[in-house]
Amino acid sequence: MPGRNVLNGRHSWLCLLGFAVLTLPATTLAYGQTGHYPERPVTIISDAAAGSSPDVAARFAAEALGKLWGQQAVLINRPGANGSIAARAAAEAAPDGYTLFMPSLSTFVALPTVAPNLPLKLPRDFLPVGFIAEQPMFVAVDPALGVSTLPQFIALAKKQPGTISIALSGIGRLTHLTGELLQARADIKLLAVPYTHGPASALGDVASGRVSLIIENLGGIVGAVNAGQVKLLAVAAPQRLPEFPDLPTVAETIPGFAAAGWVVTVAPVGTPAAIVGKVSADLAQVVSATDFKKSLAAIGSYSRAMTAEQTLAFVGKEQETWLPVLQKISTQ
Repeated sequence: MPGRNVLNGRHSWLCLLGFAVLTLPATTLAYGQTGHYPERPVTIISDAAAGSSPDVAARFAAEALGKLWGQQAVLINRPGANGSIAARAAAEAAPDGYTLFMPSLSTFVALPTVAPNLPLKLPRDFLPVGFIAEQPMFVAVDPALGVSTLPQFIALAKKQPGTISIALSGIGRLTHLTGELLQARADIKLLAVPYTHGPASALGDVASGRVSLIIENLGGIVGAVNAGQVKLLAVAAPQRLPEFPDLPTVAETIPGFAAAGWVVTVAPVGTPAAIVGKVSADLAQVVSATDFKKSLAAIGSYSRAMTAEQTLAFVGKEQETWLPVLQKISTQ
């Protein structure tokens, strides 16, 4: 009978073990199945052009994550087709956590006529992971225009409807959308001057006085600002920036006005919840670091930590904000 007692004891122990495994949280089981992530290099796809503000912010984040993980986080630029190329490559990757995607605002806020496969939606197309950085838009003018503040500019534009020019460095870009939003909220009408070769040529015409106004992130205009070729009127950030304490926000003139480019991190649909949770927590740690924030501020970008849920809500709110502007542009 002693053998039977041992078997019964072993049977009881196995039953208890089985029950314990069944009652473990799903994320615990998923993480156990994935091992100690990451165990090899992680590929991060970016839809930004090399050297752009979103690209630099993404590279800072990738480098910091690689140091934290003790594994390479390799950023690959796949610009083109307004973000569709990068989005397709990321969506087709294995959902194992070893391919992540760092898309910018333009991939989520896009004109269907310009990018028929966009905008992306979360969590339909990708799983939200976390936030990296944002680049607030700056409003700058030709110094010869004779205005020093945004209220002065608006007053002048009201007196001369449709005659003061604004440079559009790309149809459907955030700079374009911000200009449209400014006109709608300030009740003014500007003369649009489109450019097809990015902000450099547009900025040159503002600096030379051929165009009156430009809206860009700091990286796109900082050289001209430092050289005195353009004059900053306001920044479309929620609060004044520490680096520009004397520069008013647009919201000080038009309450609630804010416009910023941004970069988030997402993962292919089907990526284990435990991996998404780990990357989200690690990313929050990275972007909260003082050195990371200082590096971004130097290029006019600003970071803040977000959970996956907060990232989902943030992207959704941004899409709601810009949808009416996109619809207006589509009918023009």
